[in-house]
Amino acid sequence: MEGYCTCRFVRYRLTARPLFVHCCHCRWCQRETGSAFVMNALIEAECVEVTEGEPAVVDTPSNSGKGQKISRCPKCQVALWSVYAGAGPKFRFVRVGTLADPDACPPEIHIFTESKQPWVILPPDVPAMPQYYDRKQYWPAEALARRQRVLDQG
Repeated sequence: MEGYCTCRFVRYRLTARPLFVHCCHCRWCQRETGSAFVMNALIEAECVEVTEGEPAVVDTPSNSGKGQKISRCPKCQVALWSVYAGAGPKFRFVRVGTLADPDACPPEIHIFTESKQPWVILPPDVPAMPQYYDRKQYWPAEALARRQRVLDQG
C-alpha cells in the first residue's frame, strides 16, 4: 500500500498489512481533524517506509496528557501518521485517508463512540466501543503475534 499527502511532497509505503484499523470518535480526534472521526491504521513503525520527502514531526497534546507526535507534510501540513505515548515509537497510526486506496482499510472497530456525532450511523457488523477495548478480544491472532514480536525486540 502506498500513501501521500495532498501536495504529494511526502510519499510513503506500507510494507505489511496494518495490524488493526480504528475509527476513533473521541472529541480530541474530532478537533484535530475538523471532522466527525479519524481513521487510523495501526502498524509497526518499521513497516512504514518514506519514499519521497521527509515529514515534520509536531508534538501535539492528547487526552491522556502524554501527548502524541504527528508526522505532517512540511509543505501542505497534512497529517500522515501519529505516534502515541501509550503505544510507543515502535508503532504508527497511519491516517487511512492518506492512502492511495483508503478503501483497502475499512474500520475493524469503532472506538470512543460515547462521544460520536449523533448523526453518524455505525454499521451493525463492526464492533463499537463506548471507550477503548481489549485488543486480545478483537485483534486477529496474527496481528497480536506481530505486535508481540515488536515488543519483544526491546
